[in-house]
Amino acid sequence: MDPERYAALVAHLSALAGDRELIVTFSGGVDSALVLAAAIQAIGDRALALTAVSPTLPIEETEAAITLARELGARHELVDAHELEVEAYAANTGNRCYHCKSELFDLAAAEASRRGAGAVVDGTIVDDLGDDRPGLRAAAEHGVRHPLLDVGYTKAAVRATARALGIRAWDKPSFACLGSRFAPGTRVTLDRVLRVARVETALRREGFRQFRVRYHLVGSDEHARIELGGDELGRMVEPGVRERVVRAGRAEGFSRVTLDLEAYGTKAGP
Repeated sequence: MDPERYAALVAHLSALAGDRELIVTFSGGVDSALVLAAAIQAIGDRALALTAVSPTLPIEETEAAITLARELGARHELVDAHELEVEAYAANTGNRCYHCKSELFDLAAAEASRRGAGAVVDGTIVDDLGDDRPGLRAAAEHGVRHPLLDVGYTKAAVRATARALGIRAWDKPSFACLGSRFAPGTRVTLDRVLRVARVETALRREGFRQFRVRYHLVGSDEHARIELGGDELGRMVEPGVRERVVRAGRAEGFSRVTLDLEAYGTKAGP
């Protein structure tokens, strides 16, 4: 942990809030958890965690966010998001993330306006700048601030600081909304999202931590391609695991359930 950087983060959040409330868009991941913890230290109960709930966020992630916010002693609000009802999101022509983030930031802006908050902040970090992040454009359009980025936090620094502060999510794997499981050009529907989510729940119950279930439409057949962290690939062939995972995929209507031998995160795109 870098005490000077963390002190700078706390001071920056205090300045952003002024004498008003601060809205922290809170997913329950380590980045937003660190922002929330620092905001509470900076301004106490004037910090408000805001979590958007929709079918593209698995119930397990929502429950984890609720638990973590409670552990941090945060005021926490859940708001319903409806990105699946936005045609530009559902069409998934390549800018899905922009429309997802726009929906989130619309909700956050409305809450900030209602409460007279000083700012809306998120968990963007230095590492995010190297990726194609249309969500950053949505954030800029909504005036969302990036305190971790402003004081130079990388993912490694975030995890080290969160661990030092005793934040349980310090080693939580990165998570993206379930819309990311669909390649551009493949329509994102509620039915498809829920079926992918249930297969991912089956993986979670088997004890896997880093995973994605990618949806592929091949002709009229639906395939589920599973990506796992490199250190977890071998667990899929442990007695009974493969059979149970395949059975879960078949139960959701997938004609093929396959394991990608390239570890999650080693290649770009779905």
